[in-house]
Amino acid sequence: MFWLKKFISFWLMPVPLCLTLLIIGTVLLCFTRRARLGRGLLIFGIILLTLFSNKLVSYALLRPLEATFPPIPEFVADAPLSPALARCRYVVVLGGGHSDSPGFSANNQLSSSALARIVEGIRILRALPEARLITSGPGEVGLTTHAATLARVATEFGIARGRIILTETGRDTEEESQNVRALVGDAPIALVTTAWHLPRATGLFRRAGMDVLPCPTDHLARPGKKFSWGEADWDTASLERSTAAVRERLGYAWVWLRHKV
Repeated sequence: MFWLKKFISFWLMPVPLCLTLLIIGTVLLCFTRRARLGRGLLIFGIILLTLFSNKLVSYALLRPLEATFPPIPEFVADAPLSPALARCRYVVVLGGGHSDSPGFSANNQLSSSALARIVEGIRILRALPEARLITSGPGEVGLTTHAATLARVATEFGIARGRIILTETGRDTEEESQNVRALVGDAPIALVTTAWHLPRATGLFRRAGMDVLPCPTDHLARPGKKFSWGEADWDTASLERSTAAVRERLGYAWVWLRHKV
């Protein structure tokens, strides 16, 4: 089921989907008698690629996901923590990918999303002196796991190794939730992951029976104070945001169909 999910979702991502439509449309138009169908597929592929690459469209797709939970605000010296945060006994940082690059420090091996997640996790952990950090993520056979790489970053930023727990076998968010549940039971946790991923992750962790405080980070569609016409053009970052929005909605549909959220 895991690989079937990966295979299907890959072909429904904006870039593979649009390229497939364009290639099939071109072949039908130029080399077969199905020119009308080919022309239609070409036009449809161009329209989809234009929409997915537009800033306004990508923001509209992603912001509802990122706005589901408010960010944890900046901590102020001598100000009390919110009761919901103060009761957390674990800070769980979900995996976000890294490269195994010899000669690079651990933080420079992390993807941008993974780096944002561990930085936010460390920030929250420092406000909870009795809590422990859980890092999550597998790795290739014989190489450092993602959980271990995140833990190395945490120790480099001053977190004692004894405060860190690794869970290194979860291939996706559902498996991560099951692994963390086995470690902490029903103890309250602060769950840190990318903002657009957090609604599905929170649903899966709560479905696993955990007491979760959602802690979003790595926002890709932060709202500005006022509209600018520069937000109406096209760029590759918009395609990235649209891809994240499509991927997350497909992931949510997958777990919903299986009655996991």
